[in-house]
Amino acid sequence: MPLTIPTKQPFYIFSNGVLMRKENTVCFVPYATQEEVTVETYPSLYLEPDELETYALNPVDDSLLNTGGRRVIPINNIDSFFVFGEVSFNSKFLNFLTRNRIPMHLFNYYGFYSGSYYPREHLLSGYVVVHQVKHYSAKKKRIELAREIIGAATANILRNLKYYTADSRQGVLNSHSLELLFLTMAQIETFSAGIVEAQDISELMGIEGNIRKVYYQAWQHLLRSADPAFSFSERVKRPPDNAVNAIVSFGNSLMYSACLTEIYRTQLNPTVSFLHEPSERRFSLALDLAEIFKPMFIDRMIFKLVNTRAIQAKHFTSALNFCHLNDAGRKIVVKEFEERMRTTIKHRGLGRHVSYRRLIRLECYKLIKHLIGEEPYRAFRSWW
Repeated sequence: MPLTIPTKQPFYIFSNGVLMRKENTVCFVPYATQEEVTVETYPSLYLEPDELETYALNPVDDSLLNTGGRRVIPINNIDSFFVFGEVSFNSKFLNFLTRNRIPMHLFNYYGFYSGSYYPREHLLSGYVVVHQVKHYSAKKKRIELAREIIGAATANILRNLKYYTADSRQGVLNSHSLELLFLTMAQIETFSAGIVEAQDISELMGIEGNIRKVYYQAWQHLLRSADPAFSFSERVKRPPDNAVNAIVSFGNSLMYSACLTEIYRTQLNPTVSFLHEPSERRFSLALDLAEIFKPMFIDRMIFKLVNTRAIQAKHFTSALNFCHLNDAGRKIVVKEFEERMRTTIKHRGLGRHVSYRRLIRLECYKLIKHLIGEEPYRAFRSWW
């Protein structure tokens, strides 16, 4: 059963407005009106069709602000910000976030991750960073960590499939679906046998790609919506071409951002990773950790939202081969994601209840212990 939620929590902003400092608090003031800028109204912008966005109004004019909708948030209550609306802020506000050690994650008009404001690191440890770089530079040490990350991600994928093929749930799936799911598990186990034999990262990523491919093909038996909008057989990322791919991309972005926030609370450097190349994209260590947790936190969330019809076709916007969640859909997913992150379980090792979000922080601590030679890294594997 869920226990008491910690005082600090993420804040999600969907409205357009202004974020500002007010004494020792954060104040959000929404705009009184909204304007949409398009190529037709402002041709000089020269935007491509997939770049059209709603641009924030000029916050200098106070008459444009809805001061009656002002919301004041005590700084001690804020863990991080997730900004989905068109929000304005200044350097003083960013300095305030830095002083209070609060990351801010930004998403564009379509709900795709844009970037993060990552405050100056406050838990500096040259000792940890030096060992982190050594484990990346040494091929043997790096491949061992990468194998463990992929091994744990695969184990959590298999746990998902076993969860839905358990005897208590056989009444939900027909015999044909059950047979195909068992076949999928056998295929994944065959692929996973090659993880320990992989000699380089590219070979390991190839194995991971094969596992993900057969796993996603099995989703058509796990997503029980009769709506053809939720038919699904393969993962398409850039851009998502249907509702399921859109919600997967959005959920993965939330997972990545949550992992980055937890990394910030530790001595780890977010740019030095082991599975993903550090020069590849963004804060690559967050991508490593997200691989472990996506099956349990994001995939199961998607199955629940679709199968209970909490998310429906009306919550998506499609154009040509492009699909994304609309504002209402994003709010539904974020609400479910946050409730899931606050859910607590009794940790086998600690003997006490911890939240799903805390599991990510604990994963960072385990990685640090491995890097400095205290104990071998054993990545998180779900037991439920």
